[in-house]
Amino acid sequence: MKIEVQTTRSAPFILCEGDMAQPKAAPFFMSKEAFVPGESDRVNEGRDNKKPEIIELQAVGVPERKRLGEAVEAAFLAKATMLGFPVLKPWGDSRPYDFAVESGRRLWRVQVKCATSHRGTRCDARAAGSGPLYTLDDLDFLAAYVIKKNLWYVVPADAFVPRATVHFNYGPQSQGMFEIYRETWCLLTCSARARGKGDIPKRCRCEEMPERCVVCPRR
Repeated sequence: MKIEVQTTRSAPFILCEGDMAQPKAAPFFMSKEAFVPGESDRVNEGRDNKKPEIIELQAVGVPERKRLGEAVEAAFLAKATMLGFPVLKPWGDSRPYDFAVESGRRLWRVQVKCATSHRGTRCDARAAGSGPLYTLDDLDFLAAYVIKKNLWYVVPADAFVPRATVHFNYGPQSQGMFEIYRETWCLLTCSARARGKGDIPKRCRCEEMPERCVVCPRR
């Protein structure tokens, strides 16, 4: 088995999930323009009219669960860095989080999971390690990737701890409790106090972010 990665200037990121004998694909779009987390908002004339360049990452998934997890971590690393976040990887795998994401003077501890067990538009991500359930002392965010729909959920730890499983429903009419965290990369740019009431902002949390979250007023 091998993983092939290549970059071009248009469209998908490929991973496998579920039927391991037949790798499946999902689009993975990322703007080439990046922002700098923690900086003040800047007004760029004509930016809204400029179509962002797309960078393509392609990878062939492999069947082993551990390697699938490693591929999803690679997807997170690619996505976060393309959005402009400096990302750090702790040495070894003894920590309860996979990455530390720099935002201004703050480092957010992020655990990356693959959302599986699909039932229609419903899927789950395990919000625990191989041992005890996660606590607020272990991590700050859970980043769950729905491969087949190319969706990321960036969920603050205080929104799901001490649950063992986080349930998502990406259907068009879904009102699940975690749907407000779909593509909320902007949460990594602000303090907990600045998230908005119930984690729903009255104004855009980061206007420089090239990707809008599902609850962004500017969406």
